Amino acid sequence: MKTRAVALVIAGSLLMVDTMTGCKTIREKTNNTQRGAVIGAGAGAVAGGLIGRKSGNTAMGAIIGATVGGAGGALIGRRMDKQAEELRKGLENARIERVGEGIKITFDSDFLFDVDQYNLKSSNQENIAKLAETLKKYDDTEVLIEGHADNTGSDEHNLKLSERRAKTVGKLLQSQGVKGNRLIEKGYGESQPIADNSSTAGRQQNRRVEIAIYANEKLRKAAERGTLGSINT
Repeated sequence: MKTRAVALVIAGSLLMVDTMTGCKTIREKTNNTQRGAVIGAGAGAVAGGLIGRKSGNTAMGAIIGATVGGAGGALIGRRMDKQAEELRKGLENARIERVGEGIKITFDSDFLFDVDQYNLKSSNQENIAKLAETLKKYDDTEVLIEGHADNTGSDEHNLKLSERRAKTVGKLLQSQGVKGNRLIEKGYGESQPIADNSSTAGRQQNRRVEIAIYANEKLRKAAERGTLGSINT
């Protein structure tokens, strides 16, 4: 129990600093693969829920909740490193972050959608298609798609808009060949701001689509057994 508690504290410290403060010191001292080995499997789910609630970021919580830790986590981390690098090369106007044993992608909603609309701009369908190609290549992951809004308009309107935007991205990924049982689509309206809604720039940051990519159960079990194979080395 003491070991799990220590792991939880370490994991929370590393990931909260990475996400909320942008501090580079810890990132420079611990690479992504090492951070993937920090948390034990028992502490992972607890840490995921805790970080998700404390930071107000459910995408982050989903990634940490799927943590394996140890040598298996290091294997998954290397696989995610490769996938993240491909995404950085292929996607435009997207922030790609390696978090623990997963990947977090943030799209500016103004880049994907017109104001107050949930139909994807035609110029960006190719961008989502590139994401689909990578997801199909690494088909042993689950994908959480989240829509977020600023505080302009009613709570009900913002919630529905964010839900529809998440579903739009999910439907396009499915049309490009990504299996629907890998996708979870959720809208959070204005409930998870990452910037001050009192400014134009802050509201623009809050209008976003976040995507969390993390190992599915089959990959986690293979990693724990050490049977991922040479593609992960």
